[in-house]
Amino acid sequence: MTRPVITTQRLELRPMTPAHLPLHRQLDTDPKVMRFLLGRARSLAETDEFWTPRCADTSADAVGLGWWVGYAGDRFVGWWDLGRSDSEPGTMLEPEAVLQPDEAEIGWRVLRSQWGQGYAPEGARALLQYAFETVGLQRVWAETMAVNTPSRRVMEKIGMRHIKTEVRHWDDPLPGAELGEVVYEVTRGEREP
Repeated sequence: MTRPVITTQRLELRPMTPAHLPLHRQLDTDPKVMRFLLGRARSLAETDEFWTPRCADTSADAVGLGWWVGYAGDRFVGWWDLGRSDSEPGTMLEPEAVLQPDEAEIGWRVLRSQWGQGYAPEGARALLQYAFETVGLQRVWAETMAVNTPSRRVMEKIGMRHIKTEVRHWDDPLPGAELGEVVYEVTRGEREP
């Protein structure tokens, strides 16, 4: 199975390739987009170092997982991910996971100019449908900082429920880290009528 193009009413989610690297620069060099991830923007060099291997990684294609870039018409909107918690590029899946993964983590990042237009939940809903109906996952989860209320709202809009909050130790914690990281999930059974 390979990652298909996924369409919604307004979005086309295309499998990420190395040609999409310049789009990541638009996202990761915006300090507001990155505030709950790094607390600052990435430099161009940091962005390229982080995204170059991820744009080229097709290791999860065997089970239909990976990264997508989203467009509204010709306009780049952001990216969505349906992946593994060990999503380091090139990491091999366990043999049983190659046959049928049970769960994956979902994520997204949207350009600041596109915030508030419903693109994040629209793309995430489409990926959830794909995850359960095509890939056959049993569980999809997401996490973010407890203080990241916009992402938490997206998780709730797509039917995920809060299952735990973990306070983790960070060498250089971001403001709000003391309130912890929240984990949300949705299962296949919860999505079925």
